[in-house]
Amino acid sequence: MFDWLQHITNWLVYDVMSLSKGEHLSEALNFFIYDAIKILILLFVVIFFMGIVNSYFPIDKVKNYLSRNKLYGLEYLMASLFGIVIPFCSCSSVPLFIGFVRGGIPLGVTLAFLITSPLVNEVAIGLFIGLFGLKTTVIYVVSGVLLGTISGIILQQLKLESYLTPWVQKVLANAQKEQDTFIAEKQTISKRLPAIWKEVKSIIKGIIPYLLVGIAVGGLMHGYIPEGFFENYMGKDNLFAVPMATILAVPMYTNASGILPVVQVLIDKGIPLGTAIAFMMGVVGLSLPEAMLLKKVMTFRLIAIFFGVVTICIMISGYMFNLIL
Repeated sequence: MFDWLQHITNWLVYDVMSLSKGEHLSEALNFFIYDAIKILILLFVVIFFMGIVNSYFPIDKVKNYLSRNKLYGLEYLMASLFGIVIPFCSCSSVPLFIGFVRGGIPLGVTLAFLITSPLVNEVAIGLFIGLFGLKTTVIYVVSGVLLGTISGIILQQLKLESYLTPWVQKVLANAQKEQDTFIAEKQTISKRLPAIWKEVKSIIKGIIPYLLVGIAVGGLMHGYIPEGFFENYMGKDNLFAVPMATILAVPMYTNASGILPVVQVLIDKGIPLGTAIAFMMGVVGLSLPEAMLLKKVMTFRLIAIFFGVVTICIMISGYMFNLIL
């Protein structure tokens, strides 16, 4: 699909810049230019398309559906599936968390959405298809949805409502019905486009810094780290590879689109798919900055339990897919 882009990139690096093939700098630069342009194209197409979809699928409807319908345990799966079509990042964790809890949605169901949405959103899926193909994308989506569903069920059974912060308890005590937050459904697509385009620009503007840093790191790894380096430490034969990848991911702070170029290099360098996915999930779902943001709505004990359950589920997911593939 992007062969034309690879030819242009090769021309820029090897002809215009007069760099030699096979050198560390030329390979790193080639990777950076190619992936930056390719991922930006994918981002624009995917975000614009999903912006149209989301304009007909406002988040208030999700809250109303989950709070008013008895789903006999399937609400955790439904919350995780809703997380795919509603973009969310750690920076919006506090208002989203409050909105769902105020809507009468059980805490475990809210946490299932909170886990899945940053991991398996439309941007990540679009980039995954473009970078790794359909098979890997299906594996990633299934593992992310299962992670959110199972974690939500476990967290609900632990009865953690008492560990919400006093600030949240006060908000809930004084809660009023929220007003609709999106454009009326009867508006035509042409009237929605300005708002959709504004949202596209906002999302891309917020993603680009993380994206470029991730691609730069991926480019350096691609150009300077020799083949087989990661296999010595995180290969299938290393029993502790998945926990290592998950724990090493925690200090990092980026979103799914920013970490994907790094994951691409890890897989190219020989790291098993399950270990690479565990690393990505750790970066997106277990970052320290997210923990600090959640401190507004969760006590330290609840954050520790939340991160602990998610960490265990990520590790199990990584081991499972390493065994299957």
